[in-house]
Amino acid sequence: MRFGLFRRRDRPEPGSEAAGRVKAWLVATLDLAPETALTVSEIVCLDPSCPGTETVMLVMERGRKTRAYKVAKAMDEVTEQDVRQALSSP
Repeated sequence: MRFGLFRRRDRPEPGSEAAGRVKAWLVATLDLAPETALTVSEIVCLDPSCPGTETVMLVMERGRKTRAYKVAKAMDEVTEQDVRQALSSP
């Protein structure tokens, strides 16, 4: 049994296809080395100050601080332009 405190129950689990697509855009845009670790997660924040559903992208490179980027959309709705915009935001 899975407990998903941060997932909406009326949405299907985001597929690995969407995560793979977002990861590919990260690699291409940032020109990342093959050994760079990436995670792409969809979260639902219930706090009223949050945008609701977000896609969070973590880039973890040896010797560097982990970088986090967010897109205020469900993972299957994220576009390459969204990723590029998130990467260019401070």
